[in-house]
Amino acid sequence: MQKPQRPGIDYLPDNFEPPPQKPWPLWLQLVLFALLFIAMQGAWSLAQGTMLEHVTVGDWTVMPAAFWMHLITPGAEAVAQGYSITAPGGGINVMNGCEGFEVIFLWIDALVITPMSWRWRGRGLVLGVGLIWVLNQVRILILFYAYRADKEWFTQLHGTIAPLVLIVLVTAAFALFVAWSSGSGFIAQAGAVETS
Repeated sequence: MQKPQRPGIDYLPDNFEPPPQKPWPLWLQLVLFALLFIAMQGAWSLAQGTMLEHVTVGDWTVMPAAFWMHLITPGAEAVAQGYSITAPGGGINVMNGCEGFEVIFLWIDALVITPMSWRWRGRGLVLGVGLIWVLNQVRILILFYAYRADKEWFTQLHGTIAPLVLIVLVTAAFALFVAWSSGSGFIAQAGAVETS
């Protein structure tokens, strides 16, 4: 005896992901984006002087940057000391705000307000934080060598150029990620070719 048909979906294929939800109105997205950023930035400002700040600025940012500097130019004798990278001929201080958290907060905000599944949000969080960390390490390396070569160039890089480049690169990466998550765009098509 055959089962009667029921309305709805009786069978979902493997790896089925429900379609992303309908986007919220633009005004709501903007308000939520601003409120989330303010909340995360406020919480991060409360962490100043705590072990969390020491781990993120000193251990997560300064120590790896000094390690890369030592690999690239061992003669520079760059050493991580707290929130500073010291070296004969000039070093730099990596203050709260130079660890890239503001950009990470922007990435997280964008993940929250963009309609996508929680699985894709999780992937985006891991990929985004990793990408931002790498880009920020490159930025610190460039600033270190710029400071030693030309202090005026360092000022322009630190204050204007490097933050803008970081934001542009992360924005482009987010656009690619959204295209990938929605199954459209170059990355998604390349993935489909590889898996077929």
